[in-house]
Amino acid sequence: MNLKESIIELAHSIGISKIGFTTADDFSYLEKSLRLAVEEGRNSGFEHKNIEERIQPRLSLASAKTIISIAVAYPHKLKQQPQKTAYKRGKFTPNSWGLDYHYVLQDKLDRLARGIEELTADFEYKGMVDTGALVDTAVAQRAGIGFIGKNGLVISKEYGSYMFLGELITNLEIEPDQAVDYGCGDCNRCVEACPTSCLIGDGTMNARRCLSFQTQDKGMMDLEFRKKIKTVIYGCDICQICCPYNRGLDNPLATDIDPELAHPELIPFIELSNGQFKEKFGMVAGSWRGKNILQRNAIIALANANDRSAIPKLLEIIETSQNQIHIATAIWSLGELIREVTPDLVDLLTSLKKPSPAIIEERERFFQKFQHQISHN
Repeated sequence: MNLKESIIELAHSIGISKIGFTTADDFSYLEKSLRLAVEEGRNSGFEHKNIEERIQPRLSLASAKTIISIAVAYPHKLKQQPQKTAYKRGKFTPNSWGLDYHYVLQDKLDRLARGIEELTADFEYKGMVDTGALVDTAVAQRAGIGFIGKNGLVISKEYGSYMFLGELITNLEIEPDQAVDYGCGDCNRCVEACPTSCLIGDGTMNARRCLSFQTQDKGMMDLEFRKKIKTVIYGCDICQICCPYNRGLDNPLATDIDPELAHPELIPFIELSNGQFKEKFGMVAGSWRGKNILQRNAIIALANANDRSAIPKLLEIIETSQNQIHIATAIWSLGELIREVTPDLVDLLTSLKKPSPAIIEERERFFQKFQHQISHN
């Protein structure tokens, strides 16, 4: 068995779904689109900032010759649904079910690297998961893991687009794999299904318009996006749900999944303290953005779920919260849920002390919406 075959066997033994090999040559073709995305303000801001490092693997490892790309498949359907309770539930998208995929992938990359060290001498490498310099999707495509779809995700026949990606830049000399011979063809479903028209259609996007970005961005969520997130409090996978390659998939578990964390009860989620949030949700991928932003999303989700039982909780947030964004968002959600405006509610909103610009804007929008009722009270 040669080195490549041994590495492939090792990868499968530690739960890596797909493995591919490519040269450590530059990804020069990416430079134009990466710079254009910066110039046009289409980046999320979470990307690696140095474009040279994104396209030149040898800036990360001087001795680089081969990049080993790995994919770990994950499921997009819960095997077990959460219990029915009195509360409406929100949703984390599948990439945030179970243990944070950064830990899952890092563990598999570490085990792969240790195994390769036993197979060959003088092994040098640098591992990357998501937050590294290289563009994971470009590496995976060139290594034959799958193709980059119009939704910007790597898609394989075996696992669709539900794959976590990572890579080892190495000094090994291994024969590279070929890119896959299939793709999107004329299919345009993801581009048409995207509720914010963020997909450009060539595998790139305006990341700032992506609903996944909107659930992670700070401050007030723009009015345009609030109803579009529905009850999702982290992520978006509409462009995956509609993809023909994902139809009928039954991907293996990458990690154990607690359905109560995948679809949390909204009102109890909003009530979590920092300590409770870290204890309960700290090990899921979506937790990196912190409690406050996700709770803002949950406040929006209450309105989108038409949960009128949440009205007392929204009033409590407006009256007692120290978080200006939560107060402003609660005013919007309240405006979506209530049918009648009482004088007490008008008094509550007008008597808010030192309201932020966001609160003032949402309060004015609220008063305008119910202007007819308020003028007749």
